[in-house]
Amino acid sequence: MSKAIPALVALSLAVIWSALGVLLNKAVLLPALDCALVAVVGFILSSNLYALVLRGRERAALAEELARLRFANEEQSHALAMANRRMFDLTEALEHRVDEKSVKVVGEVKVLEALIRDFADGIAGRVKALEAQGNDMRPPAPRAGEPGEATGRSYVEDLAGPELLAAIRKSLIENRVDLYLQPIVSLPHRRLRFYEAFTRLRMPDGATIMPAQYLRVAEPAGLMSAIDNLLLFRCVQVIRRLTRSARDIAIFCNISGYSFSDRTFFPQFLEFMSGNRDLSGHIVFEFTQDTLRSLSDIEEANLRVLADLGFAFSLDKVTSLDLDLAALRERRFKFVKAPARLMLDQDASARGIAASDVKELLARQGLSLIAEKVEEERHVVNLLDFGVDYGQGYLFGEPRPIREAMVAPVTPAGPAAPATPQRKSAAS
Repeated sequence: MSKAIPALVALSLAVIWSALGVLLNKAVLLPALDCALVAVVGFILSSNLYALVLRGRERAALAEELARLRFANEEQSHALAMANRRMFDLTEALEHRVDEKSVKVVGEVKVLEALIRDFADGIAGRVKALEAQGNDMRPPAPRAGEPGEATGRSYVEDLAGPELLAAIRKSLIENRVDLYLQPIVSLPHRRLRFYEAFTRLRMPDGATIMPAQYLRVAEPAGLMSAIDNLLLFRCVQVIRRLTRSARDIAIFCNISGYSFSDRTFFPQFLEFMSGNRDLSGHIVFEFTQDTLRSLSDIEEANLRVLADLGFAFSLDKVTSLDLDLAALRERRFKFVKAPARLMLDQDASARGIAASDVKELLARQGLSLIAEKVEEERHVVNLLDFGVDYGQGYLFGEPRPIREAMVAPVTPAGPAAPATPQRKSAAS
């Protein structure tokens, strides 16, 4: 269509000038040859003028297209510059994060190396002293119903104090320390909310030294700081892996009273946690009721420093629910963990609080109640009368080695399962 327009214009001009030549011939009586000449000249001039107009329009269109191309080129150059800048920023941020992670990993390794070196020297001296004294520190057999009771008798239980202490020392130095996780579920829906971490030591032949067996020897010998430090170190590694897929998961990590009062361990512990304060929402430190009652002024100050870093606390091994709940809240405690048998005891004086008041009093101070050692389905219904927020025990899942525990989900709530053999919960 655009190519046909010039042809139509040329034809129109030819007709117009031809008609003008005829009029000149009739009106002015010019010779026909002159009239034809005038028509041809006029046609040529008009055609040239029209061609000039067309060229002007083409030049204007070409200039406009060039301007658009120039603007697009500038936009592309700007976008390319922004992309290069963004890539540079991302590269710089990635290098910074890699450097941060490298520094953190190096720091953790140095802490672990210092731990093993310091305690290896200290433990060797303690073992020699015990051997020289001939002090038999054979731990008594666990009482019936005590946490951590083994289902079968192991030769580890027959080891004398110095022999067991030497075995514990070798397990720590040779890193034969296993981390177990036990699920803590919400009630009544039984959704996985937290894990509690436990440490178990291994003999060279694979036999397990249960917490109930090593605690009585490790605590007097001053080895609990080493065990707690290894537990903490493993918990930090595990929680970083778990939070990649589950942002709201947390691990309860036990800190013994011996470690809390250790003037060498606890400052290092605070420094280590200060470097990992980004995990404050994912690690809950657990202290026993006896430990909390016996805190010195210095230990209270250490507890406040840990709370200021953003970490929450849980009260464990509760023997009575008659607690100073306001003081717990001020110390940043978020959880109270009590044995199921304590809450199910028909004697209200053993609990210290009436069943109907437990939930209201705890909730008023922002505390959540965890029932531990839950082992029978029929107990769950009774525990719900207390408004229990969470449950823990073999009914919901037994402690499992870290790799198995991280991949095996907790079975959701459903119809009551067939009765299972009664088992004892793991020791902290």
